[in-house]
Amino acid sequence: MTQNEKTIPVIIVGGGQAGLSMSWYLCREKVEHIVFEAKTACHSWDDERWDNFCLVTPNWQCELPGHPYKGKDPHGFMVKQEIIDYVKGFVASFNPPLREHTAVTSITRHEGGGYRVVAGGETWHAKHVVIASGAYQDAVIPGYASAIDPAIHQVHSQDYRNAAQLPEGAVLVVGSGQSGAQIVEDLFLEKRKVHLCVGSAPRVSRFYRGRDVVDWLADMHFYDLTVDNHPLRDGARDKTNHYVTGRNGGHDLDLRLFAKKDVGLHGTLETIRDEVAHFAPDLKENLDDADKTNADIKKSIDAYIAREGITAPTEAPYVPVWEPDGSNTPLDLKAAGITSILWCIGFRPNYRWIDVPVFNGANKPVWHRGVTDAPGFYFLGLPWLHTWGSGRFSGVSRDAAWLASQITGKDVPVA
Repeated sequence: MTQNEKTIPVIIVGGGQAGLSMSWYLCREKVEHIVFEAKTACHSWDDERWDNFCLVTPNWQCELPGHPYKGKDPHGFMVKQEIIDYVKGFVASFNPPLREHTAVTSITRHEGGGYRVVAGGETWHAKHVVIASGAYQDAVIPGYASAIDPAIHQVHSQDYRNAAQLPEGAVLVVGSGQSGAQIVEDLFLEKRKVHLCVGSAPRVSRFYRGRDVVDWLADMHFYDLTVDNHPLRDGARDKTNHYVTGRNGGHDLDLRLFAKKDVGLHGTLETIRDEVAHFAPDLKENLDDADKTNADIKKSIDAYIAREGITAPTEAPYVPVWEPDGSNTPLDLKAAGITSILWCIGFRPNYRWIDVPVFNGANKPVWHRGVTDAPGFYFLGLPWLHTWGSGRFSGVSRDAAWLASQITGKDVPVA
């Protein structure tokens, strides 16, 4: 044991919705613990979302432990400030043992059992450690970005706030997942000329046959499906989320409709060389695949309605409103008036500060329901940790209750 080492039964790393949910259950079970947060509680909602950000899941799915949504619009979609207020209300509801502005810089195995954790310059010894810092630490920007003319402004999606922060001119958005598609709409509504590099992200309709698609899928128990029973098994964790929006009451994000309104659509970005963007010849394939995913979801809803004998309005099949011409022409950024590039191609987890044998050859953590092979070492809040909702307001409580049961050795009911 090192000099001035402090001892505590449980350490939680990360003060976001996952770490705080874990703390809620441990507080209820009267288990002594501490939550270390490098910045502030749920800072990502404050600091890493654009001004017009809103949830894409309906408010009724907000089910943090002991803190369900109680507003007047359960089928609406909270905007940024409402999300912040909801999370801060959760924190205030139980006063967790939270240490903000305290970064964990090292975790190693302890010679006395358990783990040695260095946080904020202090050394701690804990029998149990829960990593709830998320999977979105390092913003992905390709290496060739450094060779692009510095006169072209570059920003990652986590740093985008609004169109006004970008210089006048057209914008190239790279990536068509949830963030990319929603940011394209944000820029389009501000009357900015936009070009979008369309990747393989799937899409889903907001409403179908008289209801939000989320409501149908909930009734079909899709959100109770575990990763063990998912057709893709662990591969579900690598799938990009479907793009849709809750903005202004919620609606589809049909990239073809944007194209009809003068948004430039291109295939997957391969590289930018000498300020000329080169694309893969996959635009039509990506659009068609996204539509097929949407159609398959609708078919599953149709089958459920028929099976259960539910009366619901019918809806005509989707008909594409625009088709690419197949030209795949490179885009000269300066000739197109592009003054900004928005990188919406995701994040990589950063676990370099963890020296515990819980990673595979690809340096990804290995767990089952968040429990690793290292005794007392857990992960929480990651996509498909156990179900679709594991990384969201809707399912993290169930996962936290399960880990609390592993720590306490007794059944911990979900709040």
